Amino acid sequence: MRKLMVNILVAHMIETEGTSDREVIMQKMRTTFEYRQHLIHDPEKSTTILSVFPRFLDTKGLILQDFTLLFGSESASRLFERWPTVFKAKVIRLAETLTSTPLLKRLRSSAKEKREEQDSPEWDSDLSSFLLLLHLFSPQASGRKKPHKISISQAVDHVVVFQKACRSIQEHLEAEENRQPYILATGSSKEAISQFFIKVDKKLIPCQESSSLAAIDELFKVHFVFSISYDLPLKNMYTFLQTTIYGIDVGTTSESPRVKELRAKLLNDV
Repeated sequence: MRKLMVNILVAHMIETEGTSDREVIMQKMRTTFEYRQHLIHDPEKSTTILSVFPRFLDTKGLILQDFTLLFGSESASRLFERWPTVFKAKVIRLAETLTSTPLLKRLRSSAKEKREEQDSPEWDSDLSSFLLLLHLFSPQASGRKKPHKISISQAVDHVVVFQKACRSIQEHLEAEENRQPYILATGSSKEAISQFFIKVDKKLIPCQESSSLAAIDELFKVHFVFSISYDLPLKNMYTFLQTTIYGIDVGTTSESPRVKELRAKLLNDV
């Protein structure tokens, strides 16, 4: 019976090859969701997921669909509902208390959309405010034997990398070391991004929407859809998103004192 089911699922996958009908692709991917989860949680097969299901690489919305199947539509929509209304302004205010650096100053200005004060273009308001959240946590040391603390600017590059649209994306992928997922933003400048991708295993998954907040949303969700561990220097930030904003595994997820402290500050700050 199990072998028959696998054959049926493989047949469903083959049916999506060559078709450009998005609804057909979405439906077939819904049908193969459980089989895909089986592969993802099999240590010997998890690295093959994008080869077995290559439609992730050319069909927008599949990350959101799988995440919704995992946690429901309410959890899936929480970043869009809570970041603009509950957290963004408070993060910007709290970042004003940090010791200023050139990067922090640019991000604060961009987050508040005061671009006339900047010497060079920076990210848009949503992405800048999110990178301020990264500043509030400060990157954690990585490495087991000799912990290595990375700088804030290095940590930012672990979240989002900008590439001018005229440059070869393939060259970028080949030059990158194999590390945790991040956003690749392409366009004429950081203020004028034309497309966002999530880089996973030297492959690019196109983001469903063209907004930076949607790209942040997909960056977080790809960790659960493909069962990828958090980038260690960013663990506090991702854990905060998981428990405080998305409400996933609250009470069972290990949180650092800094995550608990910052949540209390942001939720009690009115």
